[in-house]
Order: sequence, then C-alpha cells, then structure tokens
Amino acid sequence: MYRHPFTLMRIHVTDDTGNSVWKPMWLIVIGDQRKEISPTVAYQSFRQRFDIEHMLRFSKQRLLMTQFQTPDVEHEENWIRLVMLAYAQLWAARELATHLPRPWSRYLEQNNDKIVTPSVVQRDFQRIISEIGTPARSPKTRGNSIGRVQGQAQTQRTKHPVVKKKSKSTPNRQKAA
Repeated sequence: MYRHPFTLMRIHVTDDTGNSVWKPMWLIVIGDQRKEISPTVAYQSFRQRFDIEHMLRFSKQRLLMTQFQTPDVEHEENWIRLVMLAYAQLWAARELATHLPRPWSRYLEQNNDKIVTPSVVQRDFQRIISEIGTPARSPKTRGNSIGRVQGQAQTQRTKHPVVKKKSKSTPNRQKAA
C-alpha cells in the first residue's frame, strides 16, 4: 500500500427525487493524480469501463471474436473489425427488435419496459434483416471452378519454432515420497 497509494471513494447514486438508484459502491482511484479526480468523474469512468467489459464479453461469447485463428495479424484485425461492425449493427437495430422468449420462458409475462440487450436483438436479427431487405442482387451460379493449374506449386508457409512453457517444479512433499 505504501508503494501504490490509493483513494477509496464511496459512491451513492440517487435519482431526481433523492431516492437511491442502487446500493452504494466502493471505488478505488490509484495514481499520482488521484486527488484531482472527483467522485463524479470516478463514477462515470467506472460506468464506461463496465460497458466496455460487457461489450467485449458479448463479442467473445456470442459473436465469436476469439474463434477466428490465423497466423496473419492483418486477417485477425479484419475479423475483429467485422465483429465490432456486427455489434454496431445490433446496437443500431435495438429499436426494431421484438421480444422472442426462450422455450423455457414462453409463459412468463412480456415486459416491454426492459432495456433491449444485444442478445435479444441477435435472436430477432433474422426477422429484422428479412424485413429491411438488401440492395445486393442474388448470387449467380458460376459452375465448378477449374482449380489450380497443373504443375503450379503453392508457396510454403514459413515455419516458426514451437514455444513451450517450462515445466513446473514438483512440490517438496512429492520429492520426499
């Protein structure tokens, strides 16, 4: 604590009438300029961080951001851009989404006052796209491709050495046995 001093803040958020929005939260502000940061700025920074973390979690779990694996960094960056574009489309379509309950929640009352989450929009995205349509024409069949020309060699990918982790040392009690 002496090497990394911090300021502990108790944040209590209220609405216009003075009622608590939720229970108080404790935030820690660390850094040389921690005394210059007001509780309002600390709370707003926390809220932005909270939104970003949920967006990244949703992108990894539902939009498969980490599933595309390639040795080319440029291809991976393009994939991440596509995932962020898909997330932006879900955000833009949130007004058009309707509640599609899961089979196990079919008989619960529908609550339209709730905030529409990206997962709800994703479940209804098929309908939204079919209603909006597309400016593109349907793809034309072109037949079978001719494939590679006879005798053409494919360039070999450069091989990189395998990185191995060092083995963990055995605990003392296992050495004695």
